[in-house]
Amino acid sequence: MTSPDDLLAQTLRAEAGPLVARLSRRFGDFDLAEEAVQGAVVEALSSWRRDGPPQRPGAWLQVAADRNAMDGLRLRDRQRALAVRAVAPPVDDERGGTDDRLALLFACCHPALAPDARLALTLRAVVGLTTPQIARAFLVHESTLAQRIVRAKRKIVAAHIALTVPAEADLSERLGDVLAVVYVMFNEGFVSSTGATQDRDLAADAVWLADVVATALPGEAEAWGLAALLTIQHARSRARFSDGDLILLRDQDRTLWDVDAIADGERLIERAASLRRPGPYQLQAAIAAVHATGSSWEETDWLQIALLYDELARFDPSPVVRLNQVVARAQVVGAADALAGLESLAEPLAGYHLFHATRAQLLSDLGRDDEAAHANRRALELTTNDAERRLLTTRLHRRPLDDGT
Repeated sequence: MTSPDDLLAQTLRAEAGPLVARLSRRFGDFDLAEEAVQGAVVEALSSWRRDGPPQRPGAWLQVAADRNAMDGLRLRDRQRALAVRAVAPPVDDERGGTDDRLALLFACCHPALAPDARLALTLRAVVGLTTPQIARAFLVHESTLAQRIVRAKRKIVAAHIALTVPAEADLSERLGDVLAVVYVMFNEGFVSSTGATQDRDLAADAVWLADVVATALPGEAEAWGLAALLTIQHARSRARFSDGDLILLRDQDRTLWDVDAIADGERLIERAASLRRPGPYQLQAAIAAVHATGSSWEETDWLQIALLYDELARFDPSPVVRLNQVVARAQVVGAADALAGLESLAEPLAGYHLFHATRAQLLSDLGRDDEAAHANRRALELTTNDAERRLLTTRLHRRPLDDGT
């Protein structure tokens, strides 16, 4: 039986974004619309948990949001509220669905907004998370996050950012901002910065949102690439934790992986590849697929993974990508050569715990235990994730690092 929270999450994926867009058009006020839907979400969290979900969850949310919007207008301008009520079209007559959700997503991810504001506003307006839920997920004080959202909404109004999908000439460039927000959202859910379980599965929400974007923009290869990547990564979610402890890829029980989801991800990779416009998300998806189809850690095709990372580095020569190159090469050429390549990343990744964790394990493989212990302690100092801290403490000095978890 579906729990009230799970049903609400499903309902919000389908309804929250389109509701904000419809109310924004109806009342001509984005802030009013977003606040009305957010209020309905808060009401649903309380009411559905207490009394059980309604028979028509989507209709319940629409009625509550519409009521909140009308109440908000009355508080601001009673005269305006009466005028809008007289001319407002019925909800059933308004267009909605994916088009509305996609337009709202592009508005929330507009380059005029700061990156952290894009993520927060997307999670609230498009996905339907509450401010406390977002604040808990990202270790931000609730009042700080609320101000961030308020400023973002004011910016949308002040800059006249339209709730529309960009014109074709601007679509590819703007799409990058949207995909980046969805990717960050997934990563936060996949390895939470707090190591704590949330009452919404951010990773599952991100998989859904990536699919929405790809389906709405079928000619965008990188959108399909991101959908493939997140689908395959999320297929391993059941095997990633045991009693609260993080389990590295090499140690995961592969019988717990969702083979149907992995197959779906491979089909999405093929869909992306058919468009003949390779990109970073497609390459990351291909790497994830090689991992996911290996019968064991030892039987993984590490040479193919190393070659894919080489190609990825041509698109994205960032230090983190180069770190993953080193980890993959270690499985092919050995720890000594990999360590030599790693040292060039010491300065740009000085504050990144996985750099020091990788270095510690390579040093340990080479029998340089004192140096490995020093690097291990530095990694522990830099991570705030309790699950990662426990993993580093108990395992880091004993076995080679994954290129992913």
